[in-house]
Amino acid sequence: MRMRKMRNLEPRMEKCADYRIPEPAARKGNWRSLKPGCKALWVEVGCGKGKFTAETAQANPEVLLIAVERCREAMVVAMEKAKAMGLKNVFYIDMDVANIEDVFAPGEIDRLFINFPDPWPRKKNAKRRLTHRSFLDKYCRVVREGGEFHFKTDNAPLFEYSLEEFSACGLEVKNLTRDLHANGIVGIMTGYEEKFHQLGTPINRCEVVCRPFVLPPEEKKPQTEETL
Repeated sequence: MRMRKMRNLEPRMEKCADYRIPEPAARKGNWRSLKPGCKALWVEVGCGKGKFTAETAQANPEVLLIAVERCREAMVVAMEKAKAMGLKNVFYIDMDVANIEDVFAPGEIDRLFINFPDPWPRKKNAKRRLTHRSFLDKYCRVVREGGEFHFKTDNAPLFEYSLEEFSACGLEVKNLTRDLHANGIVGIMTGYEEKFHQLGTPINRCEVVCRPFVLPPEEKKPQTEETL
């Protein structure tokens, strides 16, 4: 997420210190200690300004939710939202999701959310897409076998690309839709999602069941192609 630099970022971060985990790697394998007796551990990657994060945590008080966001300007807005709502079951990490295995132990997560990631449309940037097989491999290591990750995007080409990646990795896809809100609002929306929906943009969504798999080799494609 691109946001303007905040001159008062550090003071704002300090006011929300109770919601930030400054050394997440130290909690690897022991995240549930933040909420003893929690029903499940959910993780959202790329939480942005945190509308979905806060509302999901509020709707599921028995769940421990960890939100990952590498843009600190966005994350502080998300933390302020959680603080204003008085939430006690959500915490935030400022890091790149590529390092997720450094922070969570194998099988530690029950559910992962990937909402509206950057589509990285140029083929040469395919490995940066959060649904590229190399990321899927990481997710399936830290999410328990039989656990799920839920994926939403307004970008139809990215969605079709992602379905191909799931298939290549032998992952089961459930509850697939290419127009989530066709018959009325379904579930909790992100801030971006609300805007897309108001514009009439269909929202693509699916759930993927995690399991161990052997990372398939990259398929060779013409280097001249630049789009999805």
